[in-house]
Amino acid sequence: MTDSWLEQIKWDKDGLVPAIAQDHKTGRILMMAWMNREALQLTIDEQRAIYFSRSRNKLWRKGEESGHVQKLYELRTDCDKDVILMQVEQLGGIACHTGRESCFYLRQDDNEWQSTDPVLKDPNSIYKK
Repeated sequence: MTDSWLEQIKWDKDGLVPAIAQDHKTGRILMMAWMNREALQLTIDEQRAIYFSRSRNKLWRKGEESGHVQKLYELRTDCDKDVILMQVEQLGGIACHTGRESCFYLRQDDNEWQSTDPVLKDPNSIYKK
């Protein structure tokens, strides 16, 4: 199997590319994270979203702590090949570490950020910290 498709990605100076997870049924954007080459290859190999955590400097299998795995349905890139878009099934219905469906739950309204989505599950019970 050739990895020439990986060579075509325009990685940033740190060897990363932004990756957007989108619900494959509703089209809602769930989250954005970063992938390095290994994460992108493993995402294809394992058919689940695997990211690179910049803060922890290591691979991060979505759902490894929370159980909220993102099952991959389709993977695309844009015309410049500098962004990844994944169509996923969000197992458990929670993508955000705040316990919400999506990380994009804040809307700008009257010069303030307003929360638009409910917390579906207390993050302390998800991550048991």
